[in-house]
Amino acid sequence: MQNLLTNKTASLTELRNPKKVIKQAGGKPVAILNRDRLEGYFVPASAVEILCFKAAEPGEAVTKLKNRKKHLTATLNYLKDK
Repeated sequence: MQNLLTNKTASLTELRNPKKVIKQAGGKPVAILNRDRLEGYFVPASAVEILCFKAAEPGEAVTKLKNRKKHLTATLNYLKDK
């Protein structure tokens, strides 16, 4: 069982008509499944347009990563030999 990062899903077959998928999802991201396995995410432009990005201040990213390090340790250990 995979954890999906959205509650909207569609099959690869349904993705042949992306406008219909976007309409049914209400403009939210959609998990694309192939035989009930996650293949990826379809993110409509309307979902990305509402995001607001700003540049980090010098050193801000490093500080945030240091604060999150204990939560990321398992992932970082996994990635060491990749």
